[in-house]
Amino acid sequence: MAERLSAARLAAMSPARRRTLLAGLDDAMAAAWLTRWDFWARPEQRAPAGDWRIWLLLAGRGFGKTRAGAEWVRAIGEQDGAARIALVGATLGEARAVMVEGQSGLLAIAPPDRRPRWEPSLDRLRWPSGAIATLYGAAEPDRLRGPEHSHGWADEIAKWKSGEAAWGNLLLGLRLGRRPQLVATTTPRPLAWLKTLAARGDVRVTRGRSVDNRLHLPADFLAAMTETYGGTRLGRQELDGEMIEDAPGALWRRETLDQCREAAAPACTRVVIGVDPPAGIGGDACGIIVAGRDAEGLCHILADCSLAGAAPEAWAAAVARAAARYGADQVVAEANNGGAMVASVLRAAEALLPVRLVHAARGKAARAEPVALLYERGRVRHVGPLPRLEDELAGLVAGGGYLGPGRSPDRADALVWAVTALLGAAPAPGLRRL
Repeated sequence: MAERLSAARLAAMSPARRRTLLAGLDDAMAAAWLTRWDFWARPEQRAPAGDWRIWLLLAGRGFGKTRAGAEWVRAIGEQDGAARIALVGATLGEARAVMVEGQSGLLAIAPPDRRPRWEPSLDRLRWPSGAIATLYGAAEPDRLRGPEHSHGWADEIAKWKSGEAAWGNLLLGLRLGRRPQLVATTTPRPLAWLKTLAARGDVRVTRGRSVDNRLHLPADFLAAMTETYGGTRLGRQELDGEMIEDAPGALWRRETLDQCREAAAPACTRVVIGVDPPAGIGGDACGIIVAGRDAEGLCHILADCSLAGAAPEAWAAAVARAAARYGADQVVAEANNGGAMVASVLRAAEALLPVRLVHAARGKAARAEPVALLYERGRVRHVGPLPRLEDELAGLVAGGGYLGPGRSPDRADALVWAVTALLGAAPAPGLRRL
């Protein structure tokens, strides 16, 4: 039965069936099960199939990267007596504390009869098979210059202070055996050398999120982290394992967007919905952004109600629902793509909808520049995380470019119209009424 089970399948069983199954295990079987990686591992924690040289795990905290790296090393140490393995942490102390002595380290995961002998004075592990693993700290990259290895495990490479130098020396020494291999485990950061590594054709990349390991993480921890960091740049990097960075010349910096976030908005004296209609059906999204102005003159982005691939009747209905929910005083809609049709379809969705049509005389990035300055001055706030909108804002580049997701920053453009209507951010030549 144990051969056919996995931890996920066991967790999915009814409590009664699970109790019956576990009651049939004697102490020896239960103890052996605890170290059965083929039982506990999720598919994404297993080494890729085929012939590869580098396996890169880019995943959020708590994903199980350390356990995956340690289990890969453990299998080599138990099976290949000729293996010479480099264990490289950010510092030598972290290599010891995490990779060897940690809760998911090599000593903790090994069965008692196959546990390697730890020689801390020599920073070395020896398996009964004859395999040897030596510890290094990336903070001292020159220590990796001379030694040769057949395998390597590099942990949290995104936090290595001498990252490129240590990584380069590690690779240059990876030349023993018929097929040298290296595993790197890290929470991603937007480092140039790490991006280059992830894009290489000979590197197998595994990505994942903290929530993927929900069976082995406290529910309260996941709930608290999601509530605190969900949708923010830090949360997307540390929990979702995304490589978040600022585009060169971006009008909105990620740091600015993080700083403008608030849990809730105060009472607003006026509410406007900005709409950037799509040119057709099934293409770009219809940007629908709800914004309000408070008594002190600050703008609050209340919601992103945008729809992708919707027919005019559908996105117009979404605008009407948003107007009713937030008590909008006005709908400001771009009229470049069929002005009369935009007005008629919006009023068909709600006859009393106060619609104002605006015409874009300049490009999206040019219209956005004055609004970006309002963010820099602290005059705009975002209620909660708005990741899709913020990705588009961060992709708008000074001078007219767009480096964000999708073909067009429709959400961002709708926001620009809404904020402009509330705070008068755009210069007069860029806006005229129809």
